[in-house]
Amino acid sequence: MKALIAPELERYCAEHSAAPSALLDELEAYTRAHCANPQMLVGALEGALLRMLVKISGARRILEIGLYTGYSALTMAEALPEDGTVLSCETNAETAAIARSFFARSPHGGKIAIALGPALDTLAGLAPDPAFDLAFIDADKENYVNYYEAVLPRLAPGGLIVADNVLWSGAVLKPDKATDRALADFNDRATRDPGVQTVMLSVRDGVLLIRKR
Repeated sequence: MKALIAPELERYCAEHSAAPSALLDELEAYTRAHCANPQMLVGALEGALLRMLVKISGARRILEIGLYTGYSALTMAEALPEDGTVLSCETNAETAAIARSFFARSPHGGKIAIALGPALDTLAGLAPDPAFDLAFIDADKENYVNYYEAVLPRLAPGGLIVADNVLWSGAVLKPDKATDRALADFNDRATRDPGVQTVMLSVRDGVLLIRKR
């Protein structure tokens, strides 16, 4: 992932945002040292944004599509009230096991349930109620439109979808590859949906906030 702003500016932003917990710092360090594709971590700055969104939205039930090693799930769980829950969908059993090992060491880890398998299959098997208050989408980009269509009916009115990597290092401006086009199509689909309100943020690789009317 190519930085959209100068690294020193991103560090400055992170330094002026709420710091992650010590366990999250350890999880980030472990992932960077031992896992493939560590750039998939949301990191401290976007993690601070997620915590703020959970807090100000009053979310209690969160859906996550794309667990990886668990940084974003644990970040959001830390911001939830004691009766809050995160359901995280993941296809990689190896990275899910790493996530579980860190969740077990956190007082907030019990708020998180992991659903192994394709997220669309998991969503198809869920009852429409109770609805989710917030959904974080950060998985295979080619399915973003499909995830959006599956998540929106399961989102409470006023609920929030947070979609990561929507700028794709700027490739959405001139989409050439399949992933570029998929993300550009998703951005257009959400923005043109009269049932939602959107705002796109240039945080890290781009974050699209989608509020259900």
